[in-house]
Amino acid sequence: MGRVPLVDLQAAHAEVAEEVELGFKRVISTTGFIGGEEVAAFEREYAAFAGVPHCVGVANGTDALELALRAVGVGPGGEVILPANTFIATAEAVARTGARPVLVDMDPDSYLIDVEAALAAVTPATRAVLPVHLYGQLAPVERLVEGLAGSGVAVVEDAAQCQGATRYGRGAGSWGIAATSFYPGKNLGAYGDAGAVVSTDQTLATTVRTLANHGGLTKYAHDLVGFNSRLDALQAVVLRAKLAKLAAGNQARRAAAQRYDDLLAGLDVVRPATLPGNLHVWHLYVVRVPDRDRVVAELNAAGIGAGIHYPTPVHLTRAFEHLGYRRGAFPHAEAAADRILSLPVYPQITGQAQESVIETLRSLL
Repeated sequence: MGRVPLVDLQAAHAEVAEEVELGFKRVISTTGFIGGEEVAAFEREYAAFAGVPHCVGVANGTDALELALRAVGVGPGGEVILPANTFIATAEAVARTGARPVLVDMDPDSYLIDVEAALAAVTPATRAVLPVHLYGQLAPVERLVEGLAGSGVAVVEDAAQCQGATRYGRGAGSWGIAATSFYPGKNLGAYGDAGAVVSTDQTLATTVRTLANHGGLTKYAHDLVGFNSRLDALQAVVLRAKLAKLAAGNQARRAAAQRYDDLLAGLDVVRPATLPGNLHVWHLYVVRVPDRDRVVAELNAAGIGAGIHYPTPVHLTRAFEHLGYRRGAFPHAEAAADRILSLPVYPQITGQAQESVIETLRSLL
């Protein structure tokens, strides 16, 4: 069988190559590389797509998280609650504000944050709860918002993997503020690093924009000690071209996920679960298998781009061992990290390729 990549960025580029080339020529001809109409247009278009009034483009997803946290008042001496099973950037963003990451376990079926554990972890030092919308579906944000009502604790969503996903008809950021990443492999991917913060709150959005632009909204006006984290115009060109195809791409991912569900029936594989009320966009199709490391290695050797998202929970990384958590602290996250693998999924994947993936997986199991 031929090679099946985990993500096919070449196929994604082919769909927008002509439009991107024309857009690059527009930007180069005007030399408007930072900000400008391409960025402003993308911000308007992505806000409309996300169903929120405000979008601020920034340099990358990690910056987006940090800026969103800072906008809601997170800083030194505070605590932010987040799941142990996430990419390191979620915890990094908290640490970069000077706050302390407080970890909780995940729901073993959905891999999303354990809401009850998060609410139980709130202390007088808690400034925010940071649910992560893993793999393409939203965590139960409404339960967190309801549970935190009147406490003064903000909910900041890590929406890097869920562009276009909804929960009971609402998208990320519609409860207040969310940060997303446009890393090339995302459902909406740039040709380099890029990110954004979306919000329903104009004050929060203005604070993010101010912080991201050296602390000011106009040249040489610096109201805050800020950062240099701006979406550049060339990336905005790419994102605009891809955004026009995102809804169709997400639908193609849903069809591919259903095909995997059907093909995996009867195998010793735990298939992913979608929470009631969620419209999933299948950034990743994650299963649990026995003897995971051998299976991944042999899939890769057979030309199948299986991956692991993520092999080490935050508390077991060297970077965050100072938090004092030990193995066994978050048993669901740890058990999943030892058994999960991600199968190839992208809008252009064919049924034949998926059948080949599962035929090989079946032989290995």
